[in-house]
Amino acid sequence: MNDKMHKVIIIDDDEASVNALQFELQQYKEVRVEGVAKNGKSGIRLIDRIRPDILFLDVELPDMQGVELLNKLKLLQRVGMRVIFYTSSRKYLIDALRNYVFDYLVKPIDSDELRFIMNRLKLNVDYREELKCSHAFEKEFFDKKFMIVTPTGDMCFLRASEIGYFRYLSERKIWEAALTNGKFLPLKRSLTGEHICGFDANFLQVHQSFIINQNYLVMVQDNYCVLYPPFDKEVDIQVSKKYRKEMMERFFSL
Repeated sequence: MNDKMHKVIIIDDDEASVNALQFELQQYKEVRVEGVAKNGKSGIRLIDRIRPDILFLDVELPDMQGVELLNKLKLLQRVGMRVIFYTSSRKYLIDALRNYVFDYLVKPIDSDELRFIMNRLKLNVDYREELKCSHAFEKEFFDKKFMIVTPTGDMCFLRASEIGYFRYLSERKIWEAALTNGKFLPLKRSLTGEHICGFDANFLQVHQSFIINQNYLVMVQDNYCVLYPPFDKEVDIQVSKKYRKEMMERFFSL
């Protein structure tokens, strides 16, 4: 992250887990824990008072579920806060994806997993601040359009936010775009992966047959991409050895 100090709040009723997380976060000089809450109700008040940049949220609180807390606050409308689900069970991963949290941390805390998340946070925050403010980022991401030509010669004007990924159909020798409306849009035969990546800086090739929109990427698990909804049902977007090194350097290098 940049020179700005980023405020952190932890909402968790497990004192040992809170202490462990606070200890791990001490090595990251760019963040500071501003408060801890042990239940959802006091957590909401703490968030309203401190307005944190990063929230570590336990998914099972004494008085409510973490997802319920997110719904109460409508955190998804608060551009700039990054929510990290924080739990001892992976069974809440789908809830995390559906609620668009930034990432997912499993207890007991693994230092490497936390470092992975903090590096993602660093790159995400730096990119947004290059656009001057969060609203400028949203406008850039959702308003930017480019033209795609189909095999029949039709011209389509799309936003980057309307595309989750591209896949190459070897039998037809064409690329097609996976759209947020559930449809696939075929692209003209002469269009290459290099051309597609040139449409928008968020398009990243991860396999000879796949190009993803990095804004929909949640994590890479067992060399497969896990994407945010509505692309969370996709299980075949593989990261090949050829592209993995470039991808890791792009996302996770300090």
